[in-house]
Amino acid sequence: MATTEGNADRPAGLKADAIGFVDALVIGLNATSPAYSLAAVIGPVVALVGIYAPGVMFASFVPMLLIASAFYYLNRVDQDCGTTFSWVTRAMGPWAGWLGGWAIAMTGVLVVGSLADVAVTFGLLTVGLDSWAENEFVRQLLTVLLILVMTGLCVIGTELSARVQNVLILAQVACLLVFAVVALYRVYADTGTLASARPSAEWLNPFGSGGAPLTAALLLGVFIYWGWESAVNLTEETRDPASAPGRAAVWSTVVLLVTYVAVGFAVVAYAGPLFLAENAGEEEFIFALLAGEAMGGWDWVVLLAVSTSALASTQTTIIPASRTALSMARRQALPARFGRIHPRYRTPDVSTWWVAGIAIVWYLVVRQISENALFDSLTALSLLIAFYYALTGIACAVYYRRRLTESVRNLLLIGLGPLIGAGLLIWLLVESVIDMADPANSYSGVSWLGLGPPLVIGIVIALVGVVVMLVWRFVSPAFWSERPGVAGPEPVKDKPVKDEEA
Repeated sequence: MATTEGNADRPAGLKADAIGFVDALVIGLNATSPAYSLAAVIGPVVALVGIYAPGVMFASFVPMLLIASAFYYLNRVDQDCGTTFSWVTRAMGPWAGWLGGWAIAMTGVLVVGSLADVAVTFGLLTVGLDSWAENEFVRQLLTVLLILVMTGLCVIGTELSARVQNVLILAQVACLLVFAVVALYRVYADTGTLASARPSAEWLNPFGSGGAPLTAALLLGVFIYWGWESAVNLTEETRDPASAPGRAAVWSTVVLLVTYVAVGFAVVAYAGPLFLAENAGEEEFIFALLAGEAMGGWDWVVLLAVSTSALASTQTTIIPASRTALSMARRQALPARFGRIHPRYRTPDVSTWWVAGIAIVWYLVVRQISENALFDSLTALSLLIAFYYALTGIACAVYYRRRLTESVRNLLLIGLGPLIGAGLLIWLLVESVIDMADPANSYSGVSWLGLGPPLVIGIVIALVGVVVMLVWRFVSPAFWSERPGVAGPEPVKDKPVKDEEA
């Protein structure tokens, strides 16, 4: 099993040293889909907390940074592409580890279709093919084709995926910065077309609105940071695997913080709280509305940012699910065929195509129900995200429990920090369940079994996971013989975490 001793101890198969730190950082950033995430939540967040939206984005960053610390330290001791699955198994046992792996795999299934759909829609709008974007058959056909193409890139090789991601992140960030600069310039030049408001440091106060609106806004805020850990799923394919992927994960959260707060200021300042609140129901199309207002004939720049953002995330979101399935298969927690490595490209081709195939089926089935049902399935993501992030934070403190009193840094960065991050996410998980129980809070506004559709989707996914786990426990019991403290068939040394390393 993988240890910090070097590449020689890593499981054979995946192509070692395929990418470097910068590539991992870019993949982590693209997996969050910054432009799409901002477009999807900025309107609803402002509707909830008004001018304090940038503060909510800052507050949502806190649990992400604390959990990123857990990813960093756990990756140092176990460079396994299954990340949460492997670490939680090691620290807390196979039952918790299997459920953590299931949650990661299912997030990919739920979101890939929606991301590809947004990439297609905004891409068509960018080039003026509005009629194609409004045609359901054309959109769905192009969405499926896009998923197949991006999956093929994932299979062909990690290096090719990284090169594609580098181009997409440059286009995305450049477009976002152009929008932010133009919007803020027009605010200070008093040339805006809306009821603009000059930025104020007071907007960084996340508690300005307080109460239930803050909780709801924080739930949305957590969603826009999700995905940065994709860099760590490539740990077995990254140079300096014990350090680079973890650092990339931590730095990606910091870069996202700067991006989100900066663009948040620009959006709130230019549009003004009233305009955003009135158009909160437009979800991801709020950027399309603002693009025309702020940039006139150059609105295609913002549309291109959202399209490239969703396109990049379509590819990177497949990575955690496929690598997790590979890791689970290696440990006999899933059928062995999911652990197949392509002999030429040295990527997990079977698990990658399976993730894509299930995601396509999910997208097409849910899309037939309604577009709102697709959004409801995305809302259910918050349950899975909070669950496996919280598990990882707890696993970090449990695994390093004998090292926490060796230094203040160990106590804060490896123990209290991850536990506080996990506690915040568990609180948000509970609040999500309460909120989703009310059908009125769903996009569709309908009742499924007396509950909101997102909660029903989350419960069904959890129950299916438990059933699959129990069945596989009896079909192939080897994995369940593992005990906490052991990562795979060989014991792994508990190397102390020194002050300077922490």
